[in-house]
Formats: sequence, structure tokens, C-alpha cells
Amino acid sequence: MAGHSKWNNIKRKKEASDAKKAQIFTKIGRKIAIALRDGSPDPAINSALRDVIATAKSLNVPNDNIQRMIAKYSGANADSAAYESITYEGYGPGGVAVIVETLTDNRNRTAGEMRHYFDKCGGNLGATNCVSWQFSKRGIIVIENEGQDEDEIMMQALEAGADDVIVEEEMFEIVTSPESFSSVRDALEQAGYAFAQAEVSLVTDNMTTLTNEDDIKNMQKLLSLLDDNDDVQNVYHNWENETDE
Repeated sequence: MAGHSKWNNIKRKKEASDAKKAQIFTKIGRKIAIALRDGSPDPAINSALRDVIATAKSLNVPNDNIQRMIAKYSGANADSAAYESITYEGYGPGGVAVIVETLTDNRNRTAGEMRHYFDKCGGNLGATNCVSWQFSKRGIIVIENEGQDEDEIMMQALEAGADDVIVEEEMFEIVTSPESFSSVRDALEQAGYAFAQAEVSLVTDNMTTLTNEDDIKNMQKLLSLLDDNDDVQNVYHNWENETDE
């Protein structure tokens, strides 16, 4: 069931409305700005930029848009906005652990918005490391299952350095260490595979189930508010029973 929910979440991102696509472009642009801050605009020698490009492609961001973003944030053309990375941790309704990764040019604005969202939805922001101990960082590469040779994908992924390959009805999920993520992704990309998701993510086995209808509605509302915020890059949580709408 968890795999089914994950695949539906990925499909929703890939099939986003025009408004959502514009928001995705904004968020990808900020990631590119960070990747270029201390690195080359050439993805061949800037692994951070290469990782962002892979994420952008998995979200159907056109290559022309990616190149325009790289030009915008490179060298003399660099945008003047100085983004900083800030991570917030807290508890959603029913004690769900939530981690929010942001890129912002105004930390006071972002902090106020995060606190407002959590309070409004029956949760609360916590101190650093209050929930992050429940999560571990892993590379996650998802390939849509379109009848490919399962054994071939597993062999190529494991030979490239992947830790595990999880086969679901609708997808193959390749799990790596953060250190081997880029090399595994590059090897699979060179083998001709397209990715539905490709990023270093936070994962947990310590799941929380919500049974109270108000808690479920508030958790859905919290995730929606966070998703709609341009400063928010990634949201991780341990809510087990997120519904597929």
C-alpha cells in the first residue's frame, strides 16, 4: 500500500497543472541557484547541478527551461537574490513527525509562515533534531514499470552500487547511499532509463497512523499549505495512511 501511495504522489507531481508547473519551475530555479553558487555551470563537473537537473527532468521540466535557469544564475548574469537553506522540524496533528526543507531569501518570513501553518493545522514547530532522529538519508531513484526486464534493471542497479531494488506493480525503486546516489543515477541514465523520481531523500520506518478524521483532514491541509509555499523545497513525514485523492 505504501508503494501504491508513493507512486500516486509521484504521478500527481509529474501531471501537475499549469499553476503547479510554474511553482515547480520556481523551486527548481532556487535549487539551481544554490548548486551554481560555488560550482561550475557545467553539470559534467558540478555534481550538485547534475543532481538538480535529474530532479528537474523527473518532474517534466523542459530542457530549455533548465538551460535558461542555469544562464540566469550563472556568472555575471546571476540573480541577486541570496537564498539560504533552512530546515524546520515539528509535529503535525496526532504527533506525525514532519521535516520541511526550505530555500529562502527572507528567513523571518519563512519562519513565520512555517509556524503559522503548523499552528493552524493542530501541530507545532519543534527544536532542531526533535524528529530528524527518526529519519535517515537515502538516494531514491524511481523508474516507471513499463514492462522492462526486472532482472536487467536489478543487475545494472546493483552493479552500479545500489543497496537495494524494490519491485512494485507500477515502479522500480532503487535505493542507494547518499554517497553513491550520483554514480548509480548516472549509470542508469547512460543505460537509457528515464526517471520518475531521482533525489536524495529522507526515509523512515517509524510510521504514524492517524485514525481521527479531524487529524487526517488537518494533516492533509498542512501538507497542502507546505506544498503551495514557494520557499518549501521538500517535505518529509511519517504519516502512514496518506490518502490518494
